[in-house]
Formats: sequence, C-alpha cells, structure tokens
Amino acid sequence: MYLVCGEALFDFFSEPDTGDLAHVSYQAVAGGSPFNVAIGLARLGTASGLLAGLSTDYLGQRLAGLLEAEGVSERYVQRFDAPTTLAMVALGADGSPQYSFRGEGCADRQITQASLPALGDDVRGLHVGSFSLVVEPIATALAALVAREAERRLISLDPNVRLNPAPSIDTWRARIEPLASQAHVIKVSDEDLHLLYPGQSPASIAERWLGGRCQLVFVTHGGDGAEVFSRTFGRFSETASAVNIADTVGAGDTFQAALLAWLAEQGLDSPNGLQQLQAGQLQQLLQFCVRAAAITCSRTGPDLPRRAEL
Repeated sequence: MYLVCGEALFDFFSEPDTGDLAHVSYQAVAGGSPFNVAIGLARLGTASGLLAGLSTDYLGQRLAGLLEAEGVSERYVQRFDAPTTLAMVALGADGSPQYSFRGEGCADRQITQASLPALGDDVRGLHVGSFSLVVEPIATALAALVAREAERRLISLDPNVRLNPAPSIDTWRARIEPLASQAHVIKVSDEDLHLLYPGQSPASIAERWLGGRCQLVFVTHGGDGAEVFSRTFGRFSETASAVNIADTVGAGDTFQAALLAWLAEQGLDSPNGLQQLQAGQLQQLLQFCVRAAAITCSRTGPDLPRRAEL
C-alpha cells in the first residue's frame, strides 16, 4: 500500500456568470492533490491509504465517504473538530486552474509530529506534496515522517507549489530541498521549477537532485508532454497525447498516481526496485503516465482514470 500524505479539501468551481451580481454559483468537487493521488492509485488497482486530517463537519464527512467508496484505506486518517479547507477555482482560457484557498486553522493542517502513527509493514512507500509541505503544524510533521521512513520505504515527492496558502517562495524552497534530498522519486511541473528556481534549467535542477538519494526526476510540461531524468540512463521525453481538453485540473495528480501504480505493477516500487529499471521500461513508464494524464484533461475536474481505461 502507498500512504499518501497531505491535504483533503473541496474545490469550488465558479459556474458561468449569468450577469446577476447578487448571485454566484459554484460546483463543489472533492479534491486536494494528495487526496486525488490516493484515489487515483486506488482507481488504477494499486492499494492506497491517506494520512490526512479530515473535518467532522459535513464536507469532511463527504470526503471520508468518498475515500470509503473508492477503496482508499482510512486507517491513518485523523478527525478534527475544525473546518474543511475550501479552494476557490477559476479556470483560464486554456483550462488551467487558478486557486484561492480558505484554509487557516482547518482540519487538514492539524496533524502534528506527536500524532504521527507507526506504519504497518504493508506500507511500501510514502508520497508527500503540495501545500501541506509548508503550512503548520502538518509541514513539520511530514518532514519528520519522511526523515523517519526514508531508509525503510520508497519516498515520492511532488512539490505542487501553491503560493496562495503560503506566499513565500523562500519557505517553499526551504521545505522542499531537504525532502528532495531524501526522496527516491520526484515529480515536478515546469511551472513549479520556474517559481522555485527561476533562470535554472530543468536539467540542471534534476542533476542536482539526482546527486542525493533520488533516482528518477520527472518533469511535466503540460501540453508539451513530459520528460524523465535517470541517474543511470540520462534523459527520456514523451510528447503529450492529443485530446480535447476540458480542463487540466488533476492532470499532475493523475501523472503521479500512474507513476506509482506502474512501478507497483512491475514490482519495482522500492528503492532497490528502482535500480532494476531498464531504459526501455523508463520510456514505457513515461508513456503510461502521459496517457493517463491526458484522460483526466479530457474530463471536467479531477476525474482520474481507472485501470481499464489505460
């Protein structure tokens, strides 16, 4: 089982403007990058669990119900008498989302280092990412969890930078760099790299990260596809699949879930397993992830694909 760690929330998508200034309509959809990845793994046939704080409020109950319906383990979920985070989402002309978060004091931030659980032997790896890496107290808790488990389990990282809940890019860098030094697999978007390290090429950043424990760095380029940098085999790239784009919400989370699911299917989902990867398999892995992300882009919201669709 992969234990995905971080936020769970509701995205509020604005409906088309009717011109009535007194009324604004929204469609609320369960989300949060880690929440999406956990569900994406389960839909692809790979056992997953979520380490997250869920509210006892109505929306928190909905999130818990969805985890159960999708087959995601709730063993490591913690419940709090605090609100559910809300993300207000506006879509650009190209389908890319712009987020504004209402999350201060909310349930998904409440996990502390003292409340970190012992992990069962069935947990093969951890995935961490998004703004839970930089908001407290969960940020300190997740950093401690990764440090505790990095010698024993596969560690996966996706920065998924969101400046609205944590505007300081220096804070993001300070949190991500120690995690990158402990992660075995890193997935990052070119947009995130531009924010984190303006003026530096993806190749130079990947090379630096590969100098630590990391063995694979995946960089996604939206409509231009994706590439992977391997410590052993160098660089591979894959063009994006041609689809009619509804929006790109959840595309990166889909790529992440597909990456971990593919490794699990091949029995390579461990630090030692990564060292057994062959060059041809890396290209297959990249193709699988790009194809999965394209399916999500063809649908509205974070509607991640199931294994049969791939």
